[in-house]
Amino acid sequence: MKQKIRAAAAVVLMGALVFSGSKIWVETKAYRSESDLHKQLLRLKPAPPDEAAPGASQGLPGLQGRNSDTVGWLTVPGTRIDYPFVRGPDNDFYLHRDFNGAYALAGTLFMDYRCAKDFSSKNTIIYGHHMKNGSMFGSLKKFQDKDFFAANSGAVIYLPDKIYALELFAFLSARSDDAILYTEAPDEGFLAYVKRNARQYRDIGASAGDRFVTLSTCSYEFNNARMVLIGRIAESKEE
Repeated sequence: MKQKIRAAAAVVLMGALVFSGSKIWVETKAYRSESDLHKQLLRLKPAPPDEAAPGASQGLPGLQGRNSDTVGWLTVPGTRIDYPFVRGPDNDFYLHRDFNGAYALAGTLFMDYRCAKDFSSKNTIIYGHHMKNGSMFGSLKKFQDKDFFAANSGAVIYLPDKIYALELFAFLSARSDDAILYTEAPDEGFLAYVKRNARQYRDIGASAGDRFVTLSTCSYEFNNARMVLIGRIAESKEE
């Protein structure tokens, strides 16, 4: 009997080791694939007009030629967030599809399908996976730190005809079904709600007439938790 128990335990242990090993292999492959594609896409990253080489083709038309769902490019200094983002037919399509449309654990940064591509919505929501190696939106968690939040207050969005500067002013934890945060048309109580629930906050004089950008990724503090970083569209420069 003892031999049978030991044999069964060995089988269970071996199965666990095989499962763990295969999971690590899948994750490692996913990280490598994401990194390789990211390096390719970075070659097409749009440059500010005053930095673009004479006669150089602009990055976004090249990206849109590869994927017609391309909306723009998001850069958050101080983090690894430096990616193109797309808008699909719904909020599921790019969860596990890469920029080229192939299956990918890391997915692609994507805009909420309800939001206007020209950022005319009052609140434009962009989603990305919380990858353990810090890729995609994995480094949003850095804004939990008070000192990091204080030292990193801006982001940039490149569109085909504009460059938007973002003033980052709030970091929150929220549920994925938070109807106040996850809407393209926030009500008058949006800013008060954000300030009341923010873990990190700076007063930039935001008002109900401003337009906002909400960056969202998974968190693991509680069931269906999300990390949210919110910025105000501060200015634009025509391309």
